[in-house]
Amino acid sequence: MGNHQLSFRFEVPGGRRTAEGWSVLWQGCAVMGILNATPDSFSDGGRHFSVDMALASARSMRDSGVFMLDVGGESTRPGSDPVDAATELDRVLPVIRALRELDVLISVDTMKPEVAAAALKAGAHLINDVTGLSQSEMVRVCAEAGAAACIMHMQGEPRTMQHQPRYDDVVAEVHGYLRQRAAEVKAAGVPSVLLDPGVGFGKTLEHNLALIRAVGDLAAGENPVLMAASRKKTIDFLADVPEAAKRDPGSLALHLHSARHGAAMVRAHAASEHVQALRVQQRIEQSVGG
Repeated sequence: MGNHQLSFRFEVPGGRRTAEGWSVLWQGCAVMGILNATPDSFSDGGRHFSVDMALASARSMRDSGVFMLDVGGESTRPGSDPVDAATELDRVLPVIRALRELDVLISVDTMKPEVAAAALKAGAHLINDVTGLSQSEMVRVCAEAGAAACIMHMQGEPRTMQHQPRYDDVVAEVHGYLRQRAAEVKAAGVPSVLLDPGVGFGKTLEHNLALIRAVGDLAAGENPVLMAASRKKTIDFLADVPEAAKRDPGSLALHLHSARHGAAMVRAHAASEHVQALRVQQRIEQSVGG
């Protein structure tokens, strides 16, 4: 069971003071619970669109042992259209402000530097950018705030990413990109990063399976790995489950595999169920090891 760490240059829930700022430490695989403040998310659009509903769901997840909450105000499902920054801010800022009372780590899923900056000022702690902090302004925002970031790999952009994605060696290319990008943004002042291989973002079924099988290679590096396969189309291809909301069993299977091979965190819709499953798996592994 691996030890993992994220660093920040400001106080965070569950953190401990260090010479450079604050660090959050954990063992094994933690859960990032999804809070979509969007009307068009691929599996739960509108479910958390009310701030009161989002807060109630967040409180339930926190009480079950969810490590971090990920708030998103723009859908990145395949074929989705972008929204403007003002719309995204109207969706996420009230939720972030409400979540502060829960004393839990807050991530914001955004591609826009202006949204990231406002979210961090409102109380968020980590920026989850599906474009891998490709914009220099996003790097600057995270570095100046002292916020951690999640770097994800995506080929293309949401509207077109599933139009015939191609790789010569998907594992080498994705892992190489993530490691290089992590080094670059940390050198620019971002205190720490999570790495996400981007299952479903510009990949075929075969690409996704190769990356899931190779998670141990990415996890062997110095940066913790996030696996975010929850309710993805990959599960439909593997198990014939066309309705996204019914893919939680498949999500658990993919995420438990990832945890066994070193993933530090999984991003999940059925977050409380993931906490329970991971606790059982960890106890089994401890018994075998002992």
